[in-house]
Amino acid sequence: MSDVRQFAPATQRNRDPILQVLQSILPEMGIVLEIASGTGEHAVHFARGMPLLIWQPSDPDAGSRASIDAWAAGAGRPNLRAAIDLDASAPEWPVTKADAIVCINMVHISPWESTEGLMAGAERLLAKGAPLFLYGPFRREGVPTAPSNEAFDENLRSRDGRWGLRDLETVMALAETHGLTLDKVIEMPANNLAVIFRKI
Repeated sequence: MSDVRQFAPATQRNRDPILQVLQSILPEMGIVLEIASGTGEHAVHFARGMPLLIWQPSDPDAGSRASIDAWAAGAGRPNLRAAIDLDASAPEWPVTKADAIVCINMVHISPWESTEGLMAGAERLLAKGAPLFLYGPFRREGVPTAPSNEAFDENLRSRDGRWGLRDLETVMALAETHGLTLDKVIEMPANNLAVIFRKI
């Protein structure tokens, strides 16, 4: 039987710093919806690190969902659900409620419509005070963009003109239109940011 697990080298480097932040902002119990789960490596690591939380991974790509489920099968975590088919940009999601939403490295590697859909989905699903967690590189007004992030942005735009680093202020403004307010921004390794919004 072939191994359909996919690997993202960055996951090994960022999963522990991200887990540390998530442990400080997520509720002790409940359902966490992960948008654009990718390979599934994060989902397994977070489910293992926060055993009282039910982790619901999702991805619109069938190959990614197969990878997520393969990683999950190997981990044997009872709090890690099977991956669901969810496109952030869709007007309706196959989920009606979540106690938190986590989205890692999607905003810059997807069309802007995906971020618009993410914010709309968070508005629909989250209760007052519940967190939306974003992780990745952003541009910030008054803060020089790291050369490595500038190069990454050029690479992304060469692959798909709809991709690229987003201005954090633009993302914040969009969030506000969907009843989400910025809670905190945390500097992370490799010039990334953890951005936490809360439902008003």
